[in-house]
Amino acid sequence: MLIAIAVVAAVVACLSYIGTGALYRGVGRTGLSLDEPDLRAGPAPGSPAWDTEADAELRQMIEAKSDRRRARGEPPLDVEAELARLAAPSGGTDPALREEIRELVVATNERRARRGQPPLDVDQEIDRRLGELGA
Repeated sequence: MLIAIAVVAAVVACLSYIGTGALYRGVGRTGLSLDEPDLRAGPAPGSPAWDTEADAELRQMIEAKSDRRRARGEPPLDVEAELARLAAPSGGTDPALREEIRELVVATNERRARRGQPPLDVDQEIDRRLGELGA
């Protein structure tokens, strides 16, 4: 009798294991799982759609900041003026960054001289590297 119960229990265990395999593979896989692909692919970086979406999100953040200021009793922000200020090109590069790049170019020229290569024009190379950095 004990052997019959053990055999029946083993058969039931095997059937339950086979029946729940898909269930266990799906545990933890929801719409918020990190191992699942995104539900909606966004626009390609640098495309006009990307820029439009970024501008819309920036506007939303500035409007939310203005709403928080208004809720605290402070004067609200001028959303359009803030957007224009953020979109305007910076007034120049940081002098410390320019000096650091100058030191890097001078060191590069020293290495080039040791290898017998002609030196780079320092100011032109600084401008090129700042352009690469977007500064």
